[in-house]
Amino acid sequence: MNRLHVHFRVKDLDASIRFYSALFGRCPDKREPDYAKWMLEDPRANIAISTRHEGTGVDHVGLQVDSDAELAVLAARLKDAKAEIVEEADATCCYARSNKFWARSPEGANWELYHTFGDSRTFGAAPDPFSGLNSAPAAKACCG
Repeated sequence: MNRLHVHFRVKDLDASIRFYSALFGRCPDKREPDYAKWMLEDPRANIAISTRHEGTGVDHVGLQVDSDAELAVLAARLKDAKAEIVEEADATCCYARSNKFWARSPEGANWELYHTFGDSRTFGAAPDPFSGLNSAPAAKACCG
């Protein structure tokens, strides 16, 4: 089953952990010196915060899937829509190892589609996945 993912950039990790813990009624499932994550069931969501980026606010949104097969289906849908995507196989990010695809919506929202298969002891230091994408909007889907 898919899980919605939202990653926020924060400046004060401790204050943000207090806020989101109060909002969700529980402590984070994972906490590192620069990162925290809540794996919620109602709603089914993966909410992460980190101090690793400039500024504050939403860094990106995404869909976390349970298998590489589900990930391939999502990537194929975007390819069929002529969207530009960037693949990252065996990526280390946010203290986890994942296979992922990145895409940018026509309005500029950064989307991460990924399957996590293990933990990492480091945050990871991947380059900007969008540096290879042009700024042209993606083709409209059937619903647009």
